[in-house]
This record gives sequence, structure tokens and C-alpha cells, in this order.
Amino acid sequence: MKIPYIWQYLPLLLQIVAAFGLGLGMAVGSWFIGRHRNSKTKLDMYECGIEAVGDARGRFSVRFYMVAMLFILFDVEVVFMMPWAVIYRQLPGLTGSRFFGFWEMLVYLGFVAVGLYYIVKKGILDWSNDKGDL
Repeated sequence: MKIPYIWQYLPLLLQIVAAFGLGLGMAVGSWFIGRHRNSKTKLDMYECGIEAVGDARGRFSVRFYMVAMLFILFDVEVVFMMPWAVIYRQLPGLTGSRFFGFWEMLVYLGFVAVGLYYIVKKGILDWSNDKGDL
């Protein structure tokens, strides 16, 4: 007797049912076990141990966003350098040079250094002199 093809998905279906059942069970269990007493202190806004003052829709300086973008940019550049450092000894020498990978990374780091020099000269990282505009 041959088993129908659809029955091969039974373990997957059981795993999905078990995952949803476990999630639902934890949510319902926490509802019955947990306390639900709302108070003024519990419903008050709280962030980082500082009392909330002013409007939540305050404006940030453009400098904040520039620094955030620069952090992401330089973080991605480090991510590109890590695989190169791991396989540096296995890099093949192209055009007869054993150090082709080394010189290639020096050019890459040169571009990074030029970019860093530009943002330092532009004053983006100088928070003591916040003019509000760039």
C-alpha cells in the first residue's frame, strides 16, 4: 500500500501547530498569571531614567543624522575589510605581483582616509561648535 504524497507534510504541519500552540499558550498563560493594575506611575512615560519634558516631536539637528549615516558608512567599510583580512594569505597574485591584494586594500583604505579627512575638515564630528547647519 502506497502512502499519499500529501502525508509527507504531516511533520511540518505538526511543527507549525505546535509553534502556534506554544505561542498562544504563553500569551494566554501570562494573561491569567500576570497582574493588571494600572496606576499613574505605571502609565507615565519613562525613557532612560529621565523625566519626559517637552514635546515628543522635537526637532533634531541635522548633525545627528549626518553622524548616524557616517557611522553606518564606516561600519560597512569595516565589514568589507574583515573577509579580506581573513583570506589575505590565500589571495592569488594577479599580473605577476604577489602583493596585488595588499595594494588593492591600500587603495581602498586611501579612499576611506580621504573621506574621513573630508568630514573632519567639514567639521561634522565637532559637536562643541554646533551651528545647527552644515
